[in-house]
Amino acid sequence: MTDEQQKTDEQVAAAPAAQTGESEFEQLKKQCDEYLEGWKRAKADLANYKKDEVRRLESVVQFANESIIRDMVEVLDAFDLALETLKDESKLERGIFLIRTKLEDVARRYGLERIVVSVGNPFDPALHDAIATVESDKPSGTVVDEVERGYMLYGKLIRAARVKIAK
Repeated sequence: MTDEQQKTDEQVAAAPAAQTGESEFEQLKKQCDEYLEGWKRAKADLANYKKDEVRRLESVVQFANESIIRDMVEVLDAFDLALETLKDESKLERGIFLIRTKLEDVARRYGLERIVVSVGNPFDPALHDAIATVESDKPSGTVVDEVERGYMLYGKLIRAARVKIAK
């Protein structure tokens, strides 16, 4: 073999090796990019998971006191009944009213909200329980009387207002 032929053979042999090296480099770069993208996705998923868990924990903390608040609502009802039976403005009535007001203020600090029911407003099944229908001069399906107050805890209904509605 002549020197010229040997050089040509070496060039031909070197060309695929260079292409293979370049191809290998491209493959490794592509694989590296895929790993980087996967890592970025995993990092974003973890950040989203942490945010979701914080929101879930806040919700658990908000509604952890729900059973206590429900019991306090019954105490508020008992105070309302006691105030209805007292006819005159006495020190006893003022004292009971003051205790009831303070109890309601404490419950409000823990997220309790009273559902305001107005006579003449339309019946809302999401907020009201109809316990009776009565004859009335008001339009059919409107609230005539509130029998028992309704309450929400941080926007979640814990007891619907019990009302009478017009026929």
